[in-house]
Amino acid sequence: MKLLLDTHLLLWAAEDSDRLSAIARSLIADPENELLFSPASLWEISIKRGIGRADFHVDARALRRCLLDNGYIELPIIGEHALSIDILPPIHKDPFDRILIAQAMVEGITLLTSDALVAQYPESVLQV
Repeated sequence: MKLLLDTHLLLWAAEDSDRLSAIARSLIADPENELLFSPASLWEISIKRGIGRADFHVDARALRRCLLDNGYIELPIIGEHALSIDILPPIHKDPFDRILIAQAMVEGITLLTSDALVAQYPESVLQV
């Protein structure tokens, strides 16, 4: 199964954080799953680190290198992803989450998230 991890799950997985649920750990560790990340997550980390958010202290360049070195695949953002945002219901206003949802929807893959609000989207999202 192809799994796109949201930004917090990427951070928690990289840090081996206790915040990562047992279900998320199991899905991430399963060699049958293909793990993906979005440049939108790197963008979000860079922006939020730059404004001093304590929960975004990781260097995005180092995280990207670590993800690639550990077999994650970078899912590019394409025009179809951006254009698909306008068909999403207005459940969540966060632009980073919305592009991740659109990417998952367009690509027919599953977005893993711990965010209950994001999990309200009707398709392509799994709360872990």
